[in-house]
Amino acid sequence: MIRIFLLLFLSLSLFGAKVEHFKWENGVTYSEFLDINDLPSNELLHNLDDDNSKLIEELRAGFNCHLLRSDEGEIEQIIIPINDELQIHIYKTDKSYAFEAIPIISQTRVETLSIEIQTNPSVDIKNATGSYKIVSIFSNAYKKSLDFTALRKGDRLVMIYEQKYRLGKPFSMPRLLTSMIETRRKPNYIYLNTKDDRYYDKDGKQVEGFLLSQPVPGARISSRFTKRRFHPILKRWKAHTGVDFAARRGTPIKAAGNGTIIYAGWKGGYGNTIQIRHSDGYVTLYAHQKSFRRGMRRGKKVKQGQVIGYVGTTGRSTGPHLHFGLYKNGRPIDPLKVVQITTKKLQAKERKAFISLRNDYDAKIAQCIEKNEHYTKQVDFANECYFYNEAPLKIAKTDG
Repeated sequence: MIRIFLLLFLSLSLFGAKVEHFKWENGVTYSEFLDINDLPSNELLHNLDDDNSKLIEELRAGFNCHLLRSDEGEIEQIIIPINDELQIHIYKTDKSYAFEAIPIISQTRVETLSIEIQTNPSVDIKNATGSYKIVSIFSNAYKKSLDFTALRKGDRLVMIYEQKYRLGKPFSMPRLLTSMIETRRKPNYIYLNTKDDRYYDKDGKQVEGFLLSQPVPGARISSRFTKRRFHPILKRWKAHTGVDFAARRGTPIKAAGNGTIIYAGWKGGYGNTIQIRHSDGYVTLYAHQKSFRRGMRRGKKVKQGQVIGYVGTTGRSTGPHLHFGLYKNGRPIDPLKVVQITTKKLQAKERKAFISLRNDYDAKIAQCIEKNEHYTKQVDFANECYFYNEAPLKIAKTDG
């Protein structure tokens, strides 16, 4: 039986059902959400396996969610994004409700912003785009390599970035590909090297300063990072937005970088958990700990390599290990990719590939300036709904 699982993104009727839109509110837990909407906690929370339980722990405020009600006001389906790859799908069955993780269907567009500085980059980018997220990716990319006091009115700024769209609206953080900003008419470039996902200047020098070390040195990796993977045996979608380090109970856990503890306590399926905020928009998460080192509390400043706790198996865990998560601007990223490049420099072959990439970006920036292109705010797509059965996901257009 075919069932609708992604809904019209405009408020309209669909086969006698009404679509509601809401943002996941800060501080609201998944359990509270079920209670508020009178949904069964056994089927949708307590009886979930470890993988789906960990998905719930990834819920973040601000995501656009969708709820479908029948004419009688009964909830038929709910869509709750977890990250930019997976979402929770709650749907009504003959007897109760069911829970599953399904992929997010999205489109990625490459967009360009070209403006002249009038006041300062943050204000001018916000005025042109209406997006604080675009302001954020620019500021984070340049803050360690540019003296903003040297900017003058009339200096040119160009950004080329990727933006995901879900149901016709911008979704998740944009990804800056390259940018150029003048300081007193002198151009300053940065480029995203897609081979290692780091930013470099025109000379191939890395411009980000965050260095990361492994939190349990020498430990065996028992599970790697993946945002979405279709399990060939279980026949369902899974996500593991972190890396698991298997180690004996009581093994010391070290802070991966300098920062400030923003959370230290029990965190649902993650058990005893510490979160540390670092520079450049990074946050690290250390879950399933046996106990914290004395003095580890919210607001405590820690240094890279400092012991913060001890490996355990608290929360939903099948054995002693550390679940280590890394987030940038709220978005989960693979910690191993960052770890692997802390001592890495562009070698001859890599440098040649980077120079080719740099030249391509330079040509696109020059073309943008020559054509004097301006940012165009996006308009909504035509109405869309998505269908799902046992086969792969399909899109169906509607006229509303």
